[in-house]
Amino acid sequence: MTAFIVRYGIIGGLIIGIPMLWLMLAAKPGEVPVVGMLVTYLAMVVALTAVFVGIKTYRDKVLGGVIRFLPAFGMGLGISAVASLVYVICWEVSSANSSFDFIAYYKAYIIDAAKATNPTPEALQKAIAEAEAFAVMYRNPLYRMPMTFIEMFPVGILVSLISAAILRNPRVLPAREGF
Repeated sequence: MTAFIVRYGIIGGLIIGIPMLWLMLAAKPGEVPVVGMLVTYLAMVVALTAVFVGIKTYRDKVLGGVIRFLPAFGMGLGISAVASLVYVICWEVSSANSSFDFIAYYKAYIIDAAKATNPTPEALQKAIAEAEAFAVMYRNPLYRMPMTFIEMFPVGILVSLISAAILRNPRVLPAREGF
């Protein structure tokens, strides 16, 4: 089972990681890759189809077409965890090598959102201080990497639940002879 988890987790992670790397590295200095962010989140959903495919392949090739819910769910969580780790690695590589300054972008976003509410001067100063505190924390990889991990992993939990619930029924997409 471990080989399937690692294989399909890496496949899922690369499905999201490669487009993210490419889009971040292709961004021009000062450009905000908004389209890249949207593509990355769409790729996240596509990447997590590796959970379904991995569970189904294991069910059909190793278990003779039958898997129970908990083993399927555990396998899905494993695939999601590996894919999320690959996503974190790709984010770290792209952040280190891209001209896009995520921290500056997000600080400006927080401050602009606060200004849009016509805040009192104290409330605006509080928002600016919170944005600055976030920037300081985000520079720390021990904070940034878990935050990046939880961008993808909760979606993986949901996909794992759905996949395990569907694939525990051996009549759903049964293995075919000769394939």
